[in-house]
Order: sequence, then C-alpha cells, then structure tokens
Amino acid sequence: MSAPVNVIFVVPFMLESSLRFARAAARLSGVRIGILSQDPAHRLPEDLKGLVSTFRQVQNAMETEPLVEGVRAIAAEWNGRVDRVMGILEQLQGPLAEVRERLQIRGMDANEALHFRDKSVMKARLREHQLPCAASGLATSPREALAFADRIGLPLVAKPPAGAGSRNTFRVENRAELEAHLAQQPPSAKAPLMLEEFIQGEEYSFDTVTLHGKHLFHSISRYRPGPLEVMANPWIQWTVQLPRDISGPEFDAIKQAGPRALDVLGIHTGLTHMEWFRKPGGGIAISEVAARPPGAQFTSLLSWAHDLDFYTAWARLIIFEEFKAPERLYSAGGAYLRGQGRGKVKAVHGWEQLQRDLGPLIVEAKIPQPGQPASTSYDGEGHILIRHPDTQVVADALAAIISKVRVELA
Repeated sequence: MSAPVNVIFVVPFMLESSLRFARAAARLSGVRIGILSQDPAHRLPEDLKGLVSTFRQVQNAMETEPLVEGVRAIAAEWNGRVDRVMGILEQLQGPLAEVRERLQIRGMDANEALHFRDKSVMKARLREHQLPCAASGLATSPREALAFADRIGLPLVAKPPAGAGSRNTFRVENRAELEAHLAQQPPSAKAPLMLEEFIQGEEYSFDTVTLHGKHLFHSISRYRPGPLEVMANPWIQWTVQLPRDISGPEFDAIKQAGPRALDVLGIHTGLTHMEWFRKPGGGIAISEVAARPPGAQFTSLLSWAHDLDFYTAWARLIIFEEFKAPERLYSAGGAYLRGQGRGKVKAVHGWEQLQRDLGPLIVEAKIPQPGQPASTSYDGEGHILIRHPDTQVVADALAAIISKVRVELA
C-alpha cells in the first residue's frame, strides 16, 4: 500500500465557506489531512474531527511565520513530510506561497502568487502583453492620486492593491469625493492606493481549471448587476447566471484573452476566477484574476451546472494533480438575499409562495432566519440556487426571486 499524501489545510476561521472545501479534501482516499487554524479545536465541526489526522492552533493563520511554525509542528508528527499546503481565502494565497517556498513544498510559489495578489503588478503584466484591461495606477501620495485622476478622468475605481474581490472597492464619482477619501486615508509607500479607469458594461466571470500550465476547462457567468453597484447599495439583491451554452461568438474575445492572461500571470495548476467586462461599444476588459476557487456560491453553481462536485474536483486537482473536464449540462444561477433596513432579520417575505412557483428548479437554499444578524458580506443574509437545461427558464426564475423575496431587518 502506498503512503498517503500528507496535506495541511489552512482554515483561519471556522467559516462554512472554508470548511466545505476542507471536507472535500479530507474525504479523498489516500489523503492524510491536518488542519491549521487560529480558532480553537472545539470549533471544528464533529464530522471533520473524524476525518482530520491532526489539528493545530496558531496565533495568526493569515501570516507566514505562524503558518511556517504550524506546518513544521505537524510535519514533525508525520515523520517530517508534508506534500501539500492549501487554503481558499484570497488573503491567504501570498502567505501560503511563502510557506511552500520556505519549506520546499510543491505548489504555487511567491512570485506566482504576487502576480495574482498585487493588482498593480497584475495590470502591468497584462498591459505589457497587450491584453485588454482598465488603465490603472498605484498612488503612494495624495498628489499622485490626483494626478492620475487628472490624466484618466473621473469617475474612477479605488481599491487596495491586494484586495479580495470587490471588498474595500468603491467608485469615486468626482474630485471632491476623491479629495475627501485621500484626506481620510492618505495613501503612502506602505499603504498605497490603486486607482482604475471606471468601465461601464456587462460584467462576467471567467472561471478556469489549469493543470501543469495547460488550460483544461472554462466557465462563463454573468453578474446582474455588477459587484461595484452591489457594494454601493446594500439593499440590492443580485444574481449570477451560468448560461448552458457558452460556445457562441459573443464569448470569443474572452475565450482568447482569458487563457493568454493566465499564461502571462503564470498559473501552473489551479482553479482561477477572473472578472471581466463586455464594453457597450464592443471589446472587453479584464478586471482582475484570483488564483483560488471562486466565492459567493460559484463553486456550488459550477457543480450544479456540470453534475460534478467541484469542491472535490478542486481538491483532487491540487492534491493529486488530475482533472477531467466535464460537459455543461444545465444553466444554473444564484440569487443573493440581502436585508432591507438595519439590525437583525425580522422576517422573510415571499419565500413560501416562491417555493410553490419554482418547485424543482430550486436545488439549494439558505433562507435567512429570524434573529440572524445582518451580514457584513456582499453575499447577503442568504441565497437561492436554481438550475434547468433552458437558460431562459433560469433567467426568468432569478428575476422572480429577487423581485418576490424580501428580507426585512429591524
């Protein structure tokens, strides 16, 4: 019998979004799993306790040094060998890469991670290779930020260079707003501010699987409305849809540019999440790329659209370096339920009627419960996922969900 693959999964906080991926890895045959977390062991769910070989708490599971110490401690329990160190959080990708380099563990290295985590480096590399993306600049002082605004024009998008998705990203409408932001949080060499040209258009994702530098799979999803509008308006209930057929010429531009961008950024093996725009006058622009599984239930939507457990598929990709591209069998979509008002969830209106109306289209639902605190995430207080072979049926159902279901906060 061959020795198991020794895998350490970093779960900084016991969030279900991370634990679902950890479970998928722990259930694989031929794998020995260790968990590193800054949460205590008693918070590990019971079902995972029976799957995990060892657990170690570290002071800060988001920084390199504590992770190196934790990995070394688990390695000592495993006769010195760790084969993989993995985790899904965007902010973890840099520290995980540094751990791998320091301890000579196979996987994404620090240089590769930098191209995905530092959005200013990412945009520079894309532009160097004539790939379509928004004009951007990194300001280390208020004067540099104002000069960029004068050169590119307003509105602009402001974000940290190592942000995660749309978090801490916002639109600056005019010079007064920019000056107010710069006065409140002046950029510096240690804390620069990234500014980007604001691009209007339809916003999509391009989710891919790459193995040994070869692009094996892609999926396209559309946001309605785009993440920036969602972040600016906490009451908006938004949707994302995966069309069943993505073979048409309307997606030719991203199917050409997307894999080229991944080559330029240097992905070797992994599941990536790219956000991009289709401009009103034609053409596309790549917004940013993350070298980790997508959030906001996208991995579940990929699973439902392809009748394949993508949580397990990602674990097998990273641990065993194997992947077989599936066929797209369905259109799938998610509607994100976000509370109106302030406080805790008081009531959810329209859910019972929606269940009667949509019936078997609903494949997964997390309905907000009375007393539940308001979410601090753009995912909202809950979600409803649906699928059907007909793309228009899914589009109509998503429209019905966000118009008929209302989460009341009080």
